[in-house]
Amino acid sequence: MSTEFRWGILGTGWIAEMFVTDLRATGIEVTAVGSRSQQSADAFGSRFDIASRHASYEALVADPEVDAVYVATPHPMHAANALLAIAAGKHVLVEKPFTLNAAEAAEVAEAARRAGVVVIEAMWTRFLPSMVRIRDIIAAGTLGEVRTLIADHDQLLPSDPEHRINNPALGGGALLDLGVYPVSFAVDLFGAPVAVTAKGDKTATGVDRQVALILEHDGGATSVLHTALDTQGANTATIVGTEGRIEIDSVWYEQTSFTVYAGKGSEVVERYDETVVSRGMQFQAWELERVVAEGRGESELLPLDESVAVMAVLDEARRQVGVVYPGE
Repeated sequence: MSTEFRWGILGTGWIAEMFVTDLRATGIEVTAVGSRSQQSADAFGSRFDIASRHASYEALVADPEVDAVYVATPHPMHAANALLAIAAGKHVLVEKPFTLNAAEAAEVAEAARRAGVVVIEAMWTRFLPSMVRIRDIIAAGTLGEVRTLIADHDQLLPSDPEHRINNPALGGGALLDLGVYPVSFAVDLFGAPVAVTAKGDKTATGVDRQVALILEHDGGATSVLHTALDTQGANTATIVGTEGRIEIDSVWYEQTSFTVYAGKGSEVVERYDETVVSRGMQFQAWELERVVAEGRGESELLPLDESVAVMAVLDEARRQVGVVYPGE
């Protein structure tokens, strides 16, 4: 992509660090960072050699040397921060989950369309070469009619009640932080579900500890998903069709390897083992730059309506498990 495209980073937490590390490793230009304090902005800017360091998000989005803003704040702030950048006429990459709930997601999507700027959810898995290849295999008919997705995202995360993963005020819980990955994968493969069944339980702080989901899709396809924040799972995925299957190795939502089996004898017809530079978060940045350069309103790999649909699934799953965030 053009080296003239300039990124601003809104937020200075660990996810911002990983994103900028990947951008720096692949030659993408980062010109500014914004935080709620000058000290934090200066520390982040010094670490990553970013010239412009702003003590407020408002100053960051007003920076004329910024073409696109990456929103890297906690979940409950995503909508407000994205709307701030949209109002300033910036293109926006919003860290997943897109927002706290579907109502906020729809508001951001509508604002982006009215403003004529490109807004994409930073569901980085969608844009990895491994996922691009998987979609190509499915489109070629190698698996026949795809019927089932089985995927988990289970991690052993800190038990500190003040940690963001356990804090309702920060949108904590397994679903929004981890479950969003398999849910987004299911929507990518089959479209928004027509029915959602969720069973789970909660932590002492009131967020979802683990959730099992069954999503029913048009045409009879089914997604069987699991997420948990206090157990380390295999984190693999399998896509099953009438004529074959793809088994994605751990960790399936990263750039990883997979095996394609086809025919009655389940013969191996492809083994994919490609690697990428760094972690792979640069591909979502390149996608936004491509969409802007081509004059498209949205990414066809992750349209705004799909981000809204994913949030609607998470909303319904939370409703069934009984998780409500402050202010909802």
